[in-house]
Amino acid sequence: MDLDLEKSVGIIKRPSQQCTGPVETAAAHRAGTAEDGHVRPCPWIAGKKKITCLAICLIASPILILLVSRRVSPFPSKSGWASSSSTTYTSQESKKDVLMGGLLVPGFDERICISRYNSAMYRKNAARSPCPHLIKRLREQEALQRRCGPDTAAYRRAAERIESRRNGTDGAAADANDDGACKYLVLVPYRGLGNRMLAMVSAFLYAMLSGRALLVDRGESLGDLFCEPFPETSWLLPREFPIKNLEGLTGEVPDSYRNLVQNERLVTSASDLPYVFVDLDHACTYHDKLFYCDDDRHFLHRAPWLLMRTDGYFVPALFLNPAYQDELDRLFPRKDLVFYLLAHYLLHPTNKVWGLTTRFYNSYLKDSDERLGIQVRVFDGDSPFKHILDQITACTSQERLLPEVVAQEPSFPAPAAAGARSKAVLMTGLNSWYYENIRSKYWQSATVTSEVVSVHQPSHEEHQLSGNTTHDMKALAEMYLLSMTDAIVTSGWSTFGYVGHGLGGLSPWVMFKPENLTTPDPPCRRAMSMEPCLHGPPFYDCRAKRGADTGKLVPHVRHCEDMTWGLKLVHPE
Repeated sequence: MDLDLEKSVGIIKRPSQQCTGPVETAAAHRAGTAEDGHVRPCPWIAGKKKITCLAICLIASPILILLVSRRVSPFPSKSGWASSSSTTYTSQESKKDVLMGGLLVPGFDERICISRYNSAMYRKNAARSPCPHLIKRLREQEALQRRCGPDTAAYRRAAERIESRRNGTDGAAADANDDGACKYLVLVPYRGLGNRMLAMVSAFLYAMLSGRALLVDRGESLGDLFCEPFPETSWLLPREFPIKNLEGLTGEVPDSYRNLVQNERLVTSASDLPYVFVDLDHACTYHDKLFYCDDDRHFLHRAPWLLMRTDGYFVPALFLNPAYQDELDRLFPRKDLVFYLLAHYLLHPTNKVWGLTTRFYNSYLKDSDERLGIQVRVFDGDSPFKHILDQITACTSQERLLPEVVAQEPSFPAPAAAGARSKAVLMTGLNSWYYENIRSKYWQSATVTSEVVSVHQPSHEEHQLSGNTTHDMKALAEMYLLSMTDAIVTSGWSTFGYVGHGLGGLSPWVMFKPENLTTPDPPCRRAMSMEPCLHGPPFYDCRAKRGADTGKLVPHVRHCEDMTWGLKLVHPE
């Protein structure tokens, strides 16, 4: 095949455009009038007390209206939120907000996973609702997960089949071609927590597109980080799954998609294989990436077990596949909302993580007029670098995200102006040096705008400890805290930053990755969309069957700001 980046006709179909309880009022009581036009006196007051009667009626009317209104629409609790011990809501409107326009389903016990519905209190872009077709497909996927999930007869039969085929015995192989049999996607996410979250969202979308139940390898900490997303079942792969050491699988295993393509074994019936393994590491090979074209869709469809190992967000590559184009257009008329909607459906922090998140927010960020998030990721080592500090200050200054400070304090400083605006800066990163320098800047000098700037950093772990439960809990809390800001600056190439701005529905200012220990010029750029970047994209046109610049095939898939060869989703208009 020609692997050169030739100009291709690509996919020419243009994506479709965006989809598109009353409170009663008490009747006012009026005084009766006689035929002569005179006001009748109140029956319990003498004639000389007409004025007093009218005054009492006028005073009592608002109270009566208030009492009647309370019976129709009770006031919410002091916190503005329903009790966490039930799934009732104060009004139809609040219920709509909590469920994100039908994205989520009621019925979960809120005490077990407070964040599922409580996070709506902190969400900045709650109006971004899913389209009806996505809601319909989510309900269908939930039914599939219940029918095929762990502890079901269907799962036990499927697990027995995979074991019997590995041992070379027939077992219940005859059932594999049964259209009613369950098919599975087992996801093995790995690397940092940001990578794993991007992988989970990507695999979930592929599971919906291919009619598979999603099961996720729990690793060391997954069960401590996220609540179960599907009602009445689990998405965690049972520990007794027949295939062990899943994270150690690579594209070299005999039943990998790579080997099947290279050795022209796709003619083999997939139902005869124990499983098909797909390696979608960011550095995977050309033959691995042919999976995105899915030319052998019928072959893969017959595979009862698909095992996938990935560390990134491969959703943009799915939008390049003609086989899925129509369905994806119906699911996501706005192409820049894919991660935002699916992450809020799938990834709900456990109560422990949510407690870390909300306590910090309420203590340091809640009462500010404006909140700015700054996410710092350094790829050149754990030691602090002055050129990165200079990049942060240059970006926030040039983009007017933070005010300048006065060059010299006046001899007689004026008292703080009444009503001065406050801005809280949330910084996240492994090192505290950048935070300490920016905090000192606004502590030691006043701002030229008289704004009051406070700077906060929840943790500084010094080193990344992927898979450590406590470390991952802090990381997840900080991603959600970043999503609660009004504007955000992120480090290029950072999956941690992708998740933070993606959860918040925020188009970030992206700081370019420095080269030669030098501050880039310009230091940052506003992103085209809130979507994460695919770091290891295919360079192949599925329709033309040849190499291509995949950032130019469709109007809604373009190259990333921070990684020129990467791909991301944007909304064309």
